[in-house]
Amino acid sequence: AASAPVAAPAAVVAPPAAAPVVAPAAPELALDVPAHAPGASTLGLPHASPSVRKFARELGVPLEEVKGQGPKGRITQDDVQAFTKAVMSGATQTKAQAAKAPAGGGDGAGLGLIPWPKVDFAKFGPIERKEMGRIKKISGANLLRNAVMIPAVTNHDDADITDLEAFRVSTNKENEKSGVKVTMLAFLIKACVAALKKFPDFNSSLDGDALVYKNYWHIGFAADTPNGLMVPVLKDADKKGVLQISQEMSELAKKAREGKLSPAEMTGATFTISSLGGIGGRYFTPIINAPEVAILGVCKSQMEPVWNGKEFVPRLMLPLSLTWDHRVIDGASAARFNVYLGQILSDFRRVLL
Repeated sequence: AASAPVAAPAAVVAPPAAAPVVAPAAPELALDVPAHAPGASTLGLPHASPSVRKFARELGVPLEEVKGQGPKGRITQDDVQAFTKAVMSGATQTKAQAAKAPAGGGDGAGLGLIPWPKVDFAKFGPIERKEMGRIKKISGANLLRNAVMIPAVTNHDDADITDLEAFRVSTNKENEKSGVKVTMLAFLIKACVAALKKFPDFNSSLDGDALVYKNYWHIGFAADTPNGLMVPVLKDADKKGVLQISQEMSELAKKAREGKLSPAEMTGATFTISSLGGIGGRYFTPIINAPEVAILGVCKSQMEPVWNGKEFVPRLMLPLSLTWDHRVIDGASAARFNVYLGQILSDFRRVLL
């Protein structure tokens, strides 16, 4: 029995170049600034572009408390992200936090949490300290923001891919001279596009009090690389066949491993798939890649006894984990999405309907 495609850790993260459009302006997190003089314009307003102001407003960041590292003290999106990370980790406080917090408020005050434990691990045994890589540092701030700000729910299900796997194997035999190997992930991408078209809320993004529905279907897929997690984006997946999708995925994954992905190849996704199929596991809860509103996680397929109404028969079942933003999607819609996706995977002819 074959398994779902090799991929990546559960957490899927947007590249730093993309300025996410996050959900309705969150209540100010009372994100505070270290003791420094923030960058301001000659009018006394923070020196920042309109897009950075919008980004900060959606995160609840008081720009007047952020020190800009750009030219002439200009505040950039990176400054806002670093500021958010510092507050969420408890490294600093906003003025609003400082006014509310009791003396010695400690780490995690931004969320009203008890201080983060500080432990001298060396007293228990030998230790080794390694600095986190650049990608993990950047992705960490995005993950924290998404996990804190998005009311996420995960539905778990199984899809029967017995016939689809047999078709995949036969397709590869027929096309072995072409050098293009079709993976189950290519079929998943095509199936997800069909489900996204049937349930367009899953292909939308929040913009304040409005939903932006995208009439394009760009699918991000998680790739595990020596430098950390990367999310290449397959553009216009609805216009491509499974063979073309497989070829482009292979090229993008290679670029990701070599660290040669361009910003354009890591931005614009409307939906993301994270697969642990080549590793193992059963289900997990992937983190939504804002400003998307849903993400699909898949694990290793397994042969299982399935009741067909008369007897138990062996079927190859693929575990699915669909995480969705409850501000946009409700439980019934999520269940219908998973059911429809499973129907396509069990009989791929449905993708033609």
